Amino acid sequence: MLSGGEFRMGSNRHYPEERPERTAQVDEFAIDVFPVRNSDFAEFVKATQYLTLAERQGHSHVFQMTEGPVPLNNSDLWWKAVPGACWHNPRPGTELPGDFNEHPVVHVALEEAKAFAAWAGGRLPTEAEWEFAARGGLRNAQFAWGDEFAPNGQRMAQVWQGAFPWYYAPGGTPGTVRVGQFPANGHGLHDMIGNVWEWTQSAFIEPALCCSCSPQQDSNTLFALKGGSHLCAAEYCLRYRPAARIGVAGASSTSHIGFRCVYDASPK
Repeated sequence: MLSGGEFRMGSNRHYPEERPERTAQVDEFAIDVFPVRNSDFAEFVKATQYLTLAERQGHSHVFQMTEGPVPLNNSDLWWKAVPGACWHNPRPGTELPGDFNEHPVVHVALEEAKAFAAWAGGRLPTEAEWEFAARGGLRNAQFAWGDEFAPNGQRMAQVWQGAFPWYYAPGGTPGTVRVGQFPANGHGLHDMIGNVWEWTQSAFIEPALCCSCSPQQDSNTLFALKGGSHLCAAEYCLRYRPAARIGVAGASSTSHIGFRCVYDASPK
């Protein structure tokens, strides 16, 4: 359970949509230690027989590396609508990793994230709650763990390594990893930064400033995603920070968006 209170939200040092840095207030709440995993979502589906938007429409957007450098203002160059892509088959034609059940669930639109949260007895966080949790009690720190990206050379989150979107330094295909591989923040929470973007219930107030980190969607209502993902790269999308945010349509379903739940404090 996080006690809530005042904190400094946003940043004046980075992208325009994060401004202005300001004082925000949140009430006491609890939040999942990890983003929702494939094993968690499988339990939900088994109990409810839920079909996600990706399953109903027969496809979802999957990131595909380009063959070489490309302009970074056209996400259609690396996002493709792939038939059959969904939460239990995130990259059709490729074998699931052995620890797939421990990876964060992806290819979930806002409606199924909300449905899971309600089934689990919670809800999606507001943007302020999410950022308060991600900061881990640090004030004005750039990252969830401090101001240094890799303290003592240690990687702290699953983000892009190499040159986006064509060169992935570790080799293979960039993707999610099992939750909990990286150190927890000051609140004991894992994967608040990197791995997958996470849904919030908050509307994205400045849609004109939405970046091209996700497939472009035609919608008048965008919602705030937080935390960055395994596709965030310093030269393109340095959004693996608590203050960072992007706006996407609620019907967006991609291979780099997941979520976690929050729970209201019990009445005293």
